[in-house]
Amino acid sequence: MQHSAITNAMTVDVEDYFQVYAFEHVLKGRDWDSFSCRIPGNVERILALFAEHHVKATFFTLGWVAQKYPELVRKMADAGHEVASHGMRHVRVTEQTPAQLREDAGAAKALLEDVTGRRVLGYRAASYSIGERNLWALDVLADCGYVYSSSVYPIMHDIYGMPSAPRFSFRAAGGRLLEIPVTTVELFGRKWPGGGGGYFRLLPYRLSRWAVKRVNNVDRAPAMFYFHPWEIDPQQPRIENAGWRSNFRHYLNLHRMEGRLTRLLHDFRWDRMDRVFLQHPVETPAATVQAVPVGETC
Repeated sequence: MQHSAITNAMTVDVEDYFQVYAFEHVLKGRDWDSFSCRIPGNVERILALFAEHHVKATFFTLGWVAQKYPELVRKMADAGHEVASHGMRHVRVTEQTPAQLREDAGAAKALLEDVTGRRVLGYRAASYSIGERNLWALDVLADCGYVYSSSVYPIMHDIYGMPSAPRFSFRAAGGRLLEIPVTTVELFGRKWPGGGGGYFRLLPYRLSRWAVKRVNNVDRAPAMFYFHPWEIDPQQPRIENAGWRSNFRHYLNLHRMEGRLTRLLHDFRWDRMDRVFLQHPVETPAATVQAVPVGETC
């Protein structure tokens, strides 16, 4: 039973198990081709699950995936889903210069548009790696022709986070770009995660359901949820030398993920990012983030 008439945004970060930040210290990009890729089968399962629940979603897709599996990316678009950019090779923005981000984000956009035959409007930084120290990145994305970004997580975290960021969409890059942060709930004067990812697997499902319901009914705003194809794949290979913390973050409750996701799809209304946030924008009043200009355009 759906809890709210508000339509929320469902998103998928299309990257494989060997491309995640948790394993970055032991797996390098040059080694990716030596691993068995699980993306095709997992994305097919996700597409079938979305079709069963009549849900359209946004797939933030690596350019690497589009190069390797262009027919799969076209299938996403042909099924009515939005294909957006996740960069070329899952390099965090904190590890890039403005020129490198311009090249990476521009190349990913051009490639995805060539593969799908559709304009790419959105970008999501690897590991939500845009924050207070590199807000110049939002200007670069606007220069590259992106209309929106979903790259800021307004919480405190050991890997990412910008707690001072607004909880809801705000204008950046001189108003040229709409930044759509990951959903949080505000409680006891603090922002708490409510938009999926590892928290969705770590915590009981009822807490995620409560968070989305609260954003819809109390804030009267749409929520944005995200997950990865590898999270519905408990049979994926194990990276044995990654360390206990990385293994805990990556493998916890994988066997429960698909069931919880099915409940979430049933309990709320879902649609693509562009239709939820661009057609009827809900923006933080007077919230504009200015970044330092970096000069060149894509």
